[in-house]
Amino acid sequence: MNERREIHVPILARVEGKGALDLTIRKDRLSEVRLRIFESPRLFEKILEGREFREVPDIVARICGICPAAYQLTSVSAIEAGFGLDPGPDIRRFRRILACGEWIASHSLHIHLLAAPDFLGYEDVMEWARHDPGPVRRGFHLHGLGNALLSLLGGRPVHPVGACVGGFHRFPMRPEIAALAGRIRDALPMASALVRWAAGLDYPASDRSFVSVALRTEEAYPMNEGRIVSTRGHDLTPSDFEGRIREFQVPHSTALHSLLEGDPYLVGPLARINLNWDRLPPEIMEDLRPFGLRFPSANMHHSLLARAIEIRYALAEALSLLEAPVPESPSFHSVTPRESTGIAATEAPRGILWHRYDIGEDGRIRRARIIPPTSQNQAMMESDLRVTLEREGFDRPDDSLRRLSERIVRNYDPCISCATHFLDLTVHREKG
Repeated sequence: MNERREIHVPILARVEGKGALDLTIRKDRLSEVRLRIFESPRLFEKILEGREFREVPDIVARICGICPAAYQLTSVSAIEAGFGLDPGPDIRRFRRILACGEWIASHSLHIHLLAAPDFLGYEDVMEWARHDPGPVRRGFHLHGLGNALLSLLGGRPVHPVGACVGGFHRFPMRPEIAALAGRIRDALPMASALVRWAAGLDYPASDRSFVSVALRTEEAYPMNEGRIVSTRGHDLTPSDFEGRIREFQVPHSTALHSLLEGDPYLVGPLARINLNWDRLPPEIMEDLRPFGLRFPSANMHHSLLARAIEIRYALAEALSLLEAPVPESPSFHSVTPRESTGIAATEAPRGILWHRYDIGEDGRIRRARIIPPTSQNQAMMESDLRVTLEREGFDRPDDSLRRLSERIVRNYDPCISCATHFLDLTVHREKG
């Protein structure tokens, strides 16, 4: 007898945005997987049309409350590229510090508030903190350092206002830099302990083929610039990338799906490390040696470990950049607008963030296109749900399926997932 099970998740509560999950199971096969994003379109690309280019960074920072600096940094880089402006090494250095702060803050929140309870058997971070408060305190301390870096360069940790087209409104003062550098230096052993703790978690076995996509540079671990490469051999400029991916609307989501050469692909920390593990300092890889873990990894659950590694890297990188001499050069270059198209890609905490602006000779935006990481990962999330749930089997209670589905989605840290447990499950069963 054919059994059909329909699992409807009508609302993903306490999340960044609004979404739902529908699964239809027939004869132990997933016939339908729909990760539904139904938040009303926010129309930022249209809002930008007609705006003067100097307004753009502060407007796009409002797109995301978790990654506002990434939106600012991508927008200023794209507009500067259109105007033919090279901001110079000092401004690029401080922009990299700003990106480090956002990586640290975002990754710390995801690890400790969202993902870790899945692997530790706790219902949420509050239960974890009651039983084992030490790691949770460490996570919040690291998050605070990330926010401090954001405040140093951006003026405040949420929706920072420091970056602008041409540079920064101001560089931080020497006493500010020295005080924060000392705090970061003291925290480096804590970050190494986090990597070892994350490496020692009991990750479910998973080995599946997927395409990783990330930026890559000649020397440094990628943050604010680079070419776009993949494990399938792509090596593209940000301008070339637009012609290789296809964004399309699906009936069940207001968020666009993205395919690279017709296939789903992964962006984010695991993809970055898979393509740039040789850019990480040896001391970080030494922390992994006792656990026998290596990269590249085909286990999506290692995304949590990848975030811990990037926290350790970003702290050390920020310290190194802060300890360099305070620049004597101005924090800002004057900008002359011209009719142009500016394109840039950066690595937001969740993966590649791509911006394009068509600008008139009066400096006003004629057209904007923004491709965020979560929309690029959506097809991968649905594919991962299908593959993992079928491999694990459906002969289990609905609550178990719900928890497994939650864990799969949280691996990607999508912007719709800002809570540890979010699926309100309703199950309809049919036989016949």
